[in-house]
Amino acid sequence: MKELIVASTNQGKIKEIRAMLKDIDIEVLAMNDVLDDDIEIEENGTTFKENALIKASTIAKIVNKPVLADDSGLEVDALDKQPGIYSARFLGADTSYEIKNQYIIDAVKDKDRKARFVCAMALVIPGQEPILIEETMEGMINDKIEGENGFGYDPIFYFPPCKMTSAMMSMEEKNKHSHRAKALKKLYTILKEIL
Repeated sequence: MKELIVASTNQGKIKEIRAMLKDIDIEVLAMNDVLDDDIEIEENGTTFKENALIKASTIAKIVNKPVLADDSGLEVDALDKQPGIYSARFLGADTSYEIKNQYIIDAVKDKDRKARFVCAMALVIPGQEPILIEETMEGMINDKIEGENGFGYDPIFYFPPCKMTSAMMSMEEKNKHSHRAKALKKLYTILKEIL
């Protein structure tokens, strides 16, 4: 069985990727499954795609195996597309998502609530050209924190076609509509051929 290393320690993200790729004969491993040390990767790109490529390339050089990295975040139109690539570090890396989410709800009160989740994925296979994909999930900022599923900004991201927040969606619904699911669907075909 081929191994695919995901350049992430985020268990929520890894669970979603495993679920999406379960039909391919690939073992999806988190980077801490194959690396002893915690590796600090400096994400100094200016776009989601650049940061995904930095992460995937860095880990691929160390493990010399196929590596998938994603860089994703929330863009809020009324906040000049913030938090954007700084989604995880928005208001400080140690700030809870409850505080971050409430801050965003308050910041867009009486403003345009349009927002999107963006997911850029980089697949780096040693000796091959990197593959880059970017997808979005369009929605709006909810007026309250709602839902128990998901992580991060899911409880404030309202997805009109399902009439609920991302944190209220089942894994099946998420795997149909999410930014990460759309990017993974494109990757699925590529992975099937090359791995």
